[in-house]
Amino acid sequence: MASETHVLDRPPEGANADWTIPQGWDAYSAQDHATWDTLYARQMKLLPGRASDAFLRGLDALKLSESGIPDFEELSDRLEALTGWRVVAVPGLVPDDVFFTHMANRRFVAGNFIRRPDQLDYLQEPDVFHDVFGHVPMLADPVFADYLAAYGRGGLRALELGSLKQLARLYWYTVEFGLVQEPEGLRIYGAGIVSSASETRFSLDDPSPNRIMLDLARVMRTDYRIDDFQQTYFVIPSFDELLRLTVETDFAPVYDAIREEREIAVDAVLPEDEVVTEGTQAYASSKA
Repeated sequence: MASETHVLDRPPEGANADWTIPQGWDAYSAQDHATWDTLYARQMKLLPGRASDAFLRGLDALKLSESGIPDFEELSDRLEALTGWRVVAVPGLVPDDVFFTHMANRRFVAGNFIRRPDQLDYLQEPDVFHDVFGHVPMLADPVFADYLAAYGRGGLRALELGSLKQLARLYWYTVEFGLVQEPEGLRIYGAGIVSSASETRFSLDDPSPNRIMLDLARVMRTDYRIDDFQQTYFVIPSFDELLRLTVETDFAPVYDAIREEREIAVDAVLPEDEVVTEGTQAYASSKA
């Protein structure tokens, strides 16, 4: 999502009015493509048996196993045929209204730069690997594709209602760091997890974090960390249920109900939570 500290109030030079820019695929160097291939190979050693079926199906359907950074036009043609979405390049983080307008119209905004080889494990601003490898395979799933379009429409309404902070937490704990319950057990689908080797392991295998079934009001009151592993992950029973919850809920009364409620700490477990696993919080304690 857009950053609260984003300072630009108009598209930078060379960008279109909607903030899109050419991907510039021909400008990628051999090292750029090699970095993508290194990241891809590393993740594919980890994701089978950990990533959701929908994510793995999306990788195959979009032919992301082909070597090198994908060409957005070719990728978009495959994606649009499946769910009506396209991938558009933008010059980094964009204002919230731009972000939501693209999403509501089934355009996924992606950065076109790739991290340096010495940044494989952590990058503060999302790059093309996070945005495309992490996010786009899920957009090949019709149900999740509908969810993200509905979220975009909801984002525009949240701006009008002054409730962006609350809605942003839903994005964080689903689109970026969500877990889903599948017949074989918990699986990852959030882009912040599937694009990170270390968080792929931590989110499922480590005893430290809480894993709690998603409740809408609870999630929208829960703080989050942007600079380290999550201390709590929220679990959905299915993507169908996530979509149903989103499209059948009038968010305005929920915003009103939680606006004056206290924020919930990142490591909290409440008496009313449906807990899948209660974490030891050993990792967070070791960092204190």
